[in-house]
Amino acid sequence: MDFNENIFNNRQKLGRPFLVAHRGVYGANVPCNTLAAYAIAVAQGADVVEIDVSRSKDGKLFAFHPGMEKQFLKIDKSISELTYDEVKKLRLYNYDGVLTHYEVPELKDVLSFLKDKVYINVDKYWDDVKGITEEIRNCGVEKQVIVKTYEDEKIYAEVKKYAPDLMYMVMVRNKDTITDKLCEYGLNLIGEEVLFSDMSAEVFSDEYINDMHAKQKMVWVNPIIYNEKDVIAAAFTDDLSLTCGEENGWGKLIDKNVDFIQTDWLMALRAYAVQRFGK
Repeated sequence: MDFNENIFNNRQKLGRPFLVAHRGVYGANVPCNTLAAYAIAVAQGADVVEIDVSRSKDGKLFAFHPGMEKQFLKIDKSISELTYDEVKKLRLYNYDGVLTHYEVPELKDVLSFLKDKVYINVDKYWDDVKGITEEIRNCGVEKQVIVKTYEDEKIYAEVKKYAPDLMYMVMVRNKDTITDKLCEYGLNLIGEEVLFSDMSAEVFSDEYINDMHAKQKMVWVNPIIYNEKDVIAAAFTDDLSLTCGEENGWGKLIDKNVDFIQTDWLMALRAYAVQRFGK
């Protein structure tokens, strides 16, 4: 991937959606958001790796999903309540709840590892726009990083102040009311992460996706399932793709000509992409 090239142009040259590894590739003894999970994602052919960011009490940045401390670290405190030294002593638990040797990686180490390899989607960016932006610049990965936030006027102002050059995406649910405004606001808006509960949503319509492409903006979808009570890509989920045929899940998203597909099952999606596109 040529990171000096415009990402929209890279998507067009690729000829298929970017494949996004959600929190890396993990399972069994390898916890998510670890250097090992990111290394596996790169090895298995991810185009984009999604990472989460948590900030310690003394301002240090780690790759960890806020709010998941009890599940993955077996502690009742959040990283935001711990010092850097306290976080560095912790070790992650695997998916059977057994302690591993894996530590919570620092954001700078993750960014440095992924430099020149893949696009990097930074989630939870809104928690520390200034600090995360500084880390991105220190690691020299500005041309690879896609930062993402929810809709909020105060956050737009922060992004414009600290990171007007970074590739930026905003999350919208069911309906888009913000693209044109943000294009005029002075941000480097490359597209939207769309969340939709059913296939009739505006942001899953041919009209919307074609209009975004006409503006050289891209559409990101999430067949991952955080919560079965709040599915964010209608029925076109990872689960459906794996149990009822890829053409019924991922295939429907590809048919819509979306630009990013984020998955927890990278190898299976990659194999399907190779089957359909030869790459």
